Amino acid sequence: MYTQLKQFLAKNMVADEAQLDAFCQKFRLKRTKRNEILLTAGDVCPYIYFVNSGCLRIYMMDVNGKESTRFLVTEGRFGTAFPSFTLQEPSLAYIQSIEPTEALYINYHDFRELLDIIPGWERVYRINLEHDYIASIKRIESLITMDATQRYKQLMETTPTLIQRLPNKIIADYLGISQETLSRLKSKK
Repeated sequence: MYTQLKQFLAKNMVADEAQLDAFCQKFRLKRTKRNEILLTAGDVCPYIYFVNSGCLRIYMMDVNGKESTRFLVTEGRFGTAFPSFTLQEPSLAYIQSIEPTEALYINYHDFRELLDIIPGWERVYRINLEHDYIASIKRIESLITMDATQRYKQLMETTPTLIQRLPNKIIADYLGISQETLSRLKSKK
């Protein structure tokens, strides 16, 4: 259950087995079904997730019910509705498991406690925040500066497995294009 999390930690910080065990003991296991909602907009996000298998989607919905995918969290990554989790205020986002998912989760209090008691965790957390922030900025920049073909090509270069394993609706939404455009781009391969 904790194998991937321990591997992630061991790769990113110096810790002995006792520290890794203490860290992991704060996490609980959650197995979800395809399309299960883990957080609804308006609720305070209580957890941050580490994905062992599957994929979580963080998305928002406008007043007309149109969904907008903000972030996809796959194996070996942490994810949450970050503003809500960090500020402990109602979320504007939803969290959904797009496919059957096995994730470890930790509540806000225990997560903050780990920052204080596990040497090196704060650095790992900061580095991951920087990585995710840069990825978000690059995604926003791509939506502004690239056409559909360029965004699709970029996704194919960086994470081609997403295109194969996730529904076209989700991929099209993530790329900011129509499903028809995505189908056309896929057929050109």
